Amino acid sequence: MTGLLDILTGLLLLAGGVFAVAGALGLLRFPDVYTRMHAASKAGTLGSGFALVAVAVYAADLGVAIRAIAAVMFLMLTAPISAHLLARAALLAGYPPAPATRMEPDSPSGVDALH
Repeated sequence: MTGLLDILTGLLLLAGGVFAVAGALGLLRFPDVYTRMHAASKAGTLGSGFALVAVAVYAADLGVAIRAIAAVMFLMLTAPISAHLLARAALLAGYPPAPATRMEPDSPSGVDALH
């Protein structure tokens, strides 16, 4: 049974590492602050989440597993909110989206609409 848990832990850590590397590549490759922030927040949440779930699986202690799952829930609740607030602050500060960004026709497309 411990061999199966070790394999599962390794796979979860590998998945977390893949998401972390994908987020790092997104920070390097994406054209503007908004898409970079999207890559960082999604990949950071999933990368850290998988690593914490691996800790929960590997730990033989229920207390450690509960704290790890609580940390995953905290990340899933706070990362999207902080990314949204940072994107709004960047828009209000005047950072334009990339030229290839397509705006919805019914949405306000200016900073004045956010005030």
